[in-house]
Amino acid sequence: MGIKEFLLPKDAIFSDLFERQAGLLKEAALQLVFMTEDFTNVNEKRHAIEKLEQKGDQITHDIYEQLNRTFITPLDPEEISHLASTLDNVLDYIDDSAEKMFLYTIANTNSHMIELAKLIHMSTIEIESAVKHIRSIKDPRYIEERCIEVNRLENLADDVLANAVTDLFKTNDAITIIKLKDIYENLEIATDYCEDVANVLSNIAIRHS
Repeated sequence: MGIKEFLLPKDAIFSDLFERQAGLLKEAALQLVFMTEDFTNVNEKRHAIEKLEQKGDQITHDIYEQLNRTFITPLDPEEISHLASTLDNVLDYIDDSAEKMFLYTIANTNSHMIELAKLIHMSTIEIESAVKHIRSIKDPRYIEERCIEVNRLENLADDVLANAVTDLFKTNDAITIIKLKDIYENLEIATDYCEDVANVLSNIAIRHS
């Protein structure tokens, strides 16, 4: 056993917190898919996502609080901080997208929103799998593969956004254009932040393998 392994805290508080956060991301993204596929009881569905986001905020707070109290951490403090903030960003934009769908009083969702929501959800599944493997990095290649898939999904989201905006500007309703474009962009930004999470996880896997 090396000196680093000897000094590491015996508990797995950071891994537990990150896995809980990743689980919340996946659940919120799934709820977003349900919301876009069945745009009824919108306020209720929006509140369900908001509650998950609030739980995520508490976990992020707990991570930073634990970081400030811990002298020896299983990952570099900067890695812990960066991973916490990027995970939080994904959850924020899932919540923000749902809120905009409600506040903008759109009549219904469309195939572009559904597709973007599904890409977010698929990304969060990959993120959760990768996060679970940083508890004990025995297979960095597995983490890398999950991160590569998140990057691929983000590229698909870019294409969906481009097609959505192209279709949008074929219409003449300026207010609808503004509303839908904002929703599309928020959904796509969530995939951007998923890619940020993947980049952080990839760097962790490389540095600690």
